[in-house]
Amino acid sequence: MVTIDGSFGEGGGQILRTSLALSLVTGKPFSIHNIRAGRKKPGLMRQHLTAVNAAAEIGQAAIEGNRIGSQAFTFKPDMIKSGNYHFAIGSAGSCTLVFQTILPALLIAGEPSEIILEGGTHNPFAPPFDFLEKAFLPVISRMGPKVDAVLEKPGFYPAGGGRFKVSINPAGLKKIELLERGNIIHKTARASVANLPVKIANRELKIIREMLEWGREQLNAVNVENSQGPGNILTIEIESENITEVFTGFGEKGVSAETVAKRAVKSVQEYLAANIPVGRHLSDQLLIPMALSGGGKFRTLSPTKHTTTNAEIIKKFIDVDIAINEYEQNRWEIELWNG
Repeated sequence: MVTIDGSFGEGGGQILRTSLALSLVTGKPFSIHNIRAGRKKPGLMRQHLTAVNAAAEIGQAAIEGNRIGSQAFTFKPDMIKSGNYHFAIGSAGSCTLVFQTILPALLIAGEPSEIILEGGTHNPFAPPFDFLEKAFLPVISRMGPKVDAVLEKPGFYPAGGGRFKVSINPAGLKKIELLERGNIIHKTARASVANLPVKIANRELKIIREMLEWGREQLNAVNVENSQGPGNILTIEIESENITEVFTGFGEKGVSAETVAKRAVKSVQEYLAANIPVGRHLSDQLLIPMALSGGGKFRTLSPTKHTTTNAEIIKKFIDVDIAINEYEQNRWEIELWNG
């Protein structure tokens, strides 16, 4: 049995999610302790418990210790079962993170699956649905499986109430390399507000226009009408020949619209200046599918603690080597190959 210390590295929920995902695909049972020890409220919260129970249902697993607040549990998977699933968090906890926990198993399952997930689709502490749809899933589809996601209702933090549906047609994962971004084809910014004045969106887009010098035709203000609660997200999309990247900023109480936009613009400027294909958040998400494909290589910005922690957890389940090296100033290359 693999033993995982949840206080390792970034000490958050990703250690748990990666362990669940790789336990399912490898069939290796694991035990984990010190769950989310690096957070103010350690242990399983509702979102994490939903991920545990979803993984257990798909992998027909035996589990002990799966309850709210638990800081340790064991997970013993059986066979992966494809099919139709519906998982609801019951809060604004991120359902995109629940989805990423169970996706690797369903990518290699014997039959197609359909999943409905409910909860937070636009949570500032997790990849929003827009990132999944535009940046992450297109790369997965290039690796072989076909994955389509449709947002049926947005769910902003803290109200939640969001819902999206995913169709997964599994296939063997092929190795890919993402070394060049290629020419930029399209650049857009969308500022969305739900149950808030649309002037907030317009103020964010004004910053985009001034700092990035984009034309008005590249900017869109959207009034979201079917949201359960208030929310604001700024989404900046950079579509290039070889990849699409998505950068986001979330409205916060007490933070001006201008500050939200400037933070997002800073991330975009860093990405464009480095002339690399993969942004920081996407680099973190690509490690598991590349490890399962037997290898791969991509260029990115300096890795986050999430990325380095994820790499170490992956190596506990899969015989794979992961090299993370800076090849030029602020340009990094991550390569995976079978051990």
